[in-house]
Amino acid sequence: MTPDELERYLHEHIPLSRAMAVQVVSADPASVLLRAPLAPNINHRDTVFGGSASALSILAAWCLLHQRLRAECLESRLVIQRNTMEYEQPIAGAFQARSALLEPQQWLRFTQMLSRKGKARIAVASVLMDDEGTPAGRLVGEFVALGAGLPA
Repeated sequence: MTPDELERYLHEHIPLSRAMAVQVVSADPASVLLRAPLAPNINHRDTVFGGSASALSILAAWCLLHQRLRAECLESRLVIQRNTMEYEQPIAGAFQARSALLEPQQWLRFTQMLSRKGKARIAVASVLMDDEGTPAGRLVGEFVALGAGLPA
């Protein structure tokens, strides 16, 4: 998927992404970079609301898996099972999240398990940054892919 296609998909299928004004800056097999402006994501301290920061980080991780699965024609329902989020500093402007597989060597095992068993788990990391790229937080999420015939 191109970044524009991925952004349209997000806004159509995950309404929160539209409300947050999420933009897909880049998307390739190694990482996805999402960006959101401060205005719809602001808190009472004029910084990014923690829920928005977490949501953007989860979305970046989800997008990475979504696009990789589509590229390999592996239909599935992709859901997050658990995550941890560490906030290192407040962000007073637009913010970004860049995702990457936590252990890239696990991808083959993940896709094989999904194909054979109809269910697989994999961990993805996202780095939360300000608009200049300074790290401000980190997320590690474990995602589950369920074969197309299984309920999520």
